[in-house]
Amino acid sequence: MAKKSNKNVYIVALLLLLGGLGYLLFSGLSQNSVYFLNVSEALAMPADELSNIRLFGTVADSGIEGGPGQMGVSFHLLDKNGGERFIPVRYTGVVPDTFKPGVEVIVEGGLEPASGVFGARTLMTKCPSKYQKQRDEERAAQG
Repeated sequence: MAKKSNKNVYIVALLLLLGGLGYLLFSGLSQNSVYFLNVSEALAMPADELSNIRLFGTVADSGIEGGPGQMGVSFHLLDKNGGERFIPVRYTGVVPDTFKPGVEVIVEGGLEPASGVFGARTLMTKCPSKYQKQRDEERAAQG
């Protein structure tokens, strides 16, 4: 009597495992991937492609409503490379203490085509050089 081979069962199980793993990887990457643009790049794109993006730029000196210690802020995000181009941003969460005019920020969200205002879900201020200097001084003090 010939012994049955389980080779086909192992091949089918391996294919199912690889297919499931591939699906999870593809769906996870497509949901969490966002474009990272500056203001001039975002203004050059069609508004319907700006529904889920990450923008960086500089907070304008004027036009700020709200701020640190409050819930929400509206401001103009200027292009980091200079110029007069800006995108109005509205953020409704907790405003970081380091938010102020002239600071570089990163906002994540989408452009509302009807109003032209960028609705931010996330607001992060960018000041790595400030913290980098402190770390260097701490390391030097520790020896």
